Amino acid sequence: MNETVLTPFLFRHASKDFDPDRKIPEDQFLTILEAGRLAPSSFGFEPWKFLIVQNPALRAELHRHTWGGKKQIPNCSHLVVYLAHKRPRLLPESDYIQSSMREVLQLPDDIIALKTDYYGNFLRSDFGMIDNEMRLFEWSCRQAYIALANMMTAAAMMEIDSCALEGFVEADLNTAVKQHLQVDTDQFGVACMCAFGYRVRPPRPKARHSMENVVRWYD
Repeated sequence: MNETVLTPFLFRHASKDFDPDRKIPEDQFLTILEAGRLAPSSFGFEPWKFLIVQNPALRAELHRHTWGGKKQIPNCSHLVVYLAHKRPRLLPESDYIQSSMREVLQLPDDIIALKTDYYGNFLRSDFGMIDNEMRLFEWSCRQAYIALANMMTAAAMMEIDSCALEGFVEADLNTAVKQHLQVDTDQFGVACMCAFGYRVRPPRPKARHSMENVVRWYD
């Protein structure tokens, strides 16, 4: 196995304690954000937003509803809230999907029409979720987690620590982001959060199932 490739994965761990006095240099955090922006997504629709919450008072509002980030939220260098798009933005004819194809992917009109039909059939028939708001949101969250993984890996490559946070009361946290971060929760919901910074102490040895337990080959 290629140890150079694996080095950041061996470095990364779910850091519970961050050094509040160490801040990530701006250029390095912008690199982490760019790794998220460049993440792959289904159909290339990027159904996510990243909110960077640095204001201590705003962090405190999020902290109230987060039981899994009691130490991380106040002390981390950077806190990211990952929003996933909800059903109104994900429907094939929505302004977001249509503008993504036209302005971001820069597809010609005939390809847009074909992709609209193809995407609509995926939502309607292949996965049967076009009318199921929760399933569609969960699919959107899965895309956001790809961006999250990209960002945590990019951080680890620069020896920056991270901890994904989903230990929160979902309804209350969404209410908080609506009230304090001005998020339209009819259009977006919180998928997860992630704290970035620098560890206070070395982590425990990494523990994982064996390769034999998680991989099955079909030759």
